[in-house]
Amino acid sequence: MRVGVVAKVDKKEAVVAAKKVVDFLRKKAEVAVEEQTGKKIGIKGKSLKKMKADIIVAVGGDGTILRTLQACDAPVFGINAGAVGFLTEVTPDNAAAGLNRILRNDYAVDKRTKIKVMLNRERLYDCVNEVVIHTAHIAKMRHFKIFIDNVKAEEIRADGIIVATPTGSTCYAMSVGSPILDPRVDALVIAPIAPFKLSARPIVVPAKSRITITCSRGPSLLVLDGQCERKVEKDDVVSFTASKTPARFIRFDHNFYRRIREGLIL
Repeated sequence: MRVGVVAKVDKKEAVVAAKKVVDFLRKKAEVAVEEQTGKKIGIKGKSLKKMKADIIVAVGGDGTILRTLQACDAPVFGINAGAVGFLTEVTPDNAAAGLNRILRNDYAVDKRTKIKVMLNRERLYDCVNEVVIHTAHIAKMRHFKIFIDNVKAEEIRADGIIVATPTGSTCYAMSVGSPILDPRVDALVIAPIAPFKLSARPIVVPAKSRITITCSRGPSLLVLDGQCERKVEKDDVVSFTASKTPARFIRFDHNFYRRIREGLIL
């Protein structure tokens, strides 16, 4: 088994934990280290895209996992050394026990829908959580048209629009009133941000749908999983469909509702 390791390099706790992970794994498996992580722990590394690992161990928070999944399609095992760890599986204290389970194949792979994103004819990153189109100027609403399978579903003035996966329904979309979607539901949710319309509500659509959004005024910003930004000009067309490649997480427990209780309610 070839295991890749990546860490949130600007956080000391994550770097320390990543060094321990590498030292532990080197005795039991082939290990590859992400380039920037390698610089921090004194090991020559390589980019995630060139790593070709069977599993990636991501040490940090949810942002570290999202950045990892933008660069590779390998299953990710998250170790929480960040501010938010809703997508992670263990803490640094029980990382060794978790790694041992992985090495003896005692785990499950949790497959999650990703969003394929097209800006006009250009394909951008697939997103695990959400894609956001929002105004590039403070206190300036935009006029959005939303089409589902080429049928106009909504025309609305708002600060922005979120298109989220079930995984992302517990993130930014939740904060603007989106329902929480069980990840077993094959759907996407479209949620307006601060709409200037009392009747505006989030819409849940089948994941096989094609969602198209245009903005009659610009510029706006297109933000992918909170990690990457692109400018959207007037009359640009942004479209979303479910990606053919899912995000894959290493799990020991599939209890989604326990995660909701512990991560969002308590």
